[in-house]
Amino acid sequence: MPLMNPVPEAELITRCRRGEAQAWDELFDSHYAAVGRFVFQLGADFTREDVEEICQEAFLSVIKNLDFFNGKSRFQTWLFRIAANKARDYREHRQAAKRGGGQIPIPLHVESPENGLVIDPPSASPGADAVLMNAERAALLQHAINQLSNPCQEIIELRYFGDLTYEEIGAELSLNLKTVSSRLSKCLDHLEEIARTIFSREKSTAFPSNP
Repeated sequence: MPLMNPVPEAELITRCRRGEAQAWDELFDSHYAAVGRFVFQLGADFTREDVEEICQEAFLSVIKNLDFFNGKSRFQTWLFRIAANKARDYREHRQAAKRGGGQIPIPLHVESPENGLVIDPPSASPGADAVLMNAERAALLQHAINQLSNPCQEIIELRYFGDLTYEEIGAELSLNLKTVSSRLSKCLDHLEEIARTIFSREKSTAFPSNP
């Protein structure tokens, strides 16, 4: 028996706009795991619980703002932009809570969601020392990215965390390919300057020079 062809995404979105619950379920099932992996890469310090909350906020925003999706870019590209904004908001709120004396709980174990939508983060196959070192470097890199202006944060996140092509970025940000290439290059140069300062400062702290 031949497999049924998947429903075209444009048709699925049209059904969502008509308020069909089944269409929303299908749309979320198609993109939830990809958005979860994207958010995991945006924050080295994000726990599974953090990612679940950010994803839920992103999809709630999709429900409220689907009429603003114009179809000029892929739906997933638009969804990644929303998720990136929600991740930044989440991090800012958490930092504000820490400054205010609040404590953010880190769960030792989080059950998989009952609906079966598994985020499927990459497995930590290296040894404990390697994992710790990679996590520290990732945290420093994320700290550098957070110091960029929003246009630079966005284009770097879409290109390297969302793995979007130049064409997809151009369609989403209303830029031609030459501008995408130029802006990305300048933003990477700026990121390199910030990261070099941060990494050198961390290195000097870890290995202080002799008086």
